[in-house]
Amino acid sequence: MQNIILLTKEKVLRDPIHNYIYLQHQVIVDLINTREFQRLRRIKQLGTTNLTFHGAEHSRFTHSVGVYEITRRICDLFLRNYPSKSPNDGLWNDDERLVALCAALLHDLGHGAYSHTFEHIFKTNHEEMTVAIITNPETQINQVLKNVAPDFPEKVASVITKTYPNPQVVQMISSQIDADRMDYLLRDSYFTGANYGTFDLTRILRVMRPDSKGIIFDINGMHAVEDYIVSRFQMYQQVYFHPVSRAMEVILDHLLSRAHHLFEDGKLNDPLSQQFLHPFFNGTFTLQNYLALDDGILNTCFELWRSHDDPVLSNLATRFLDRQPFKSVKTSMETQALLPELRQLVTDAGFDPLYYTAVNDSFDLPYDVYNPRKDKKPTQIRLRQKDGSTAELSQESALVKAITGRQSGDERFFFPKEMLAQNQNLDIFMPVYLEFAQHIKNDHIV
Repeated sequence: MQNIILLTKEKVLRDPIHNYIYLQHQVIVDLINTREFQRLRRIKQLGTTNLTFHGAEHSRFTHSVGVYEITRRICDLFLRNYPSKSPNDGLWNDDERLVALCAALLHDLGHGAYSHTFEHIFKTNHEEMTVAIITNPETQINQVLKNVAPDFPEKVASVITKTYPNPQVVQMISSQIDADRMDYLLRDSYFTGANYGTFDLTRILRVMRPDSKGIIFDINGMHAVEDYIVSRFQMYQQVYFHPVSRAMEVILDHLLSRAHHLFEDGKLNDPLSQQFLHPFFNGTFTLQNYLALDDGILNTCFELWRSHDDPVLSNLATRFLDRQPFKSVKTSMETQALLPELRQLVTDAGFDPLYYTAVNDSFDLPYDVYNPRKDKKPTQIRLRQKDGSTAELSQESALVKAITGRQSGDERFFFPKEMLAQNQNLDIFMPVYLEFAQHIKNDHIV
């Protein structure tokens, strides 16, 4: 039996995307007020992207409450328009509301400092950490959820792991068109100042409907869904895969890698690194160690490392904090063979290529493009036709079909901007720079 307490008067949060976010359940208010959820205020939603789009200072906190609000609106619409009348009729059972709302609110709970770059270095997984926070009896989140029902934390966690038995709830939070993606596209578009991510959220919600396989969309709303797909495609190209943001991620990656190397050599012994990072460097970190880290802690470590005796660590920390991105050029299968030569030229100019070069392809970044050919059926966007039959979106939309399955992004070779120095001064490396520049033309390796 669930202990569901409604507030006597709903609370609201002001929000630039949704205007108001309505809090109607005591458990939602209690979850927001936990230590673990408040930590999300100190983690930027877009990592290093604010170093390219200066307005992108929004946090995982603001995104999480936005996903909650979209999910709440979906539940309201489903209850009004498609309430279940008998078991297994494929319509909406509003008993599922609370688990959907809690999963929506907590879906990003496990993101670490600088999110995906940190995951890559320290082999963590934000979804696994989210589940760990929800199910660990020592967390405030777990204690709040247990007040609903003893098994409620595990139910919420199962939505995150996509094992929850009701596919409607899972697809609200995680599918090709879900509350998570819809909020971050609108929110990231707003805060970056890019207009690519705008689409008609209200119309999409109006044409969503539950069915026995999850969530489906009325075909008369196809154009709103098309608009969403194109907006998403454009945001990846123009914002999420921006080469300057990726250049700063490369510096961050190499900075943490260098710190890890110095730790292994016994040369990273400042008190701050010892307290916050050593457990990650030696692979003994606990959940509490993980929750103690945020963007601010890492930035403070970087500021400390500016004056470190190791010139590579000091230089990379300075480049990151002072926004001195690497330059980059596109590479391809045809120009792969030139990369060893370019790395050697970087070495000849006095830079360690292990820390001052990188090949980064945007296809491996934690965003995907719409692809109905994926094996997992929940990734399909299904349209309900007038006779009740269903069709996959790209079968009905020529616009979506044109971009379906296309690889999005590019592969780039990153290097210090000094390698493109063109001023004819007395720099002893000028011959190296000139030789390097001969291989660069129109943002490509030649």
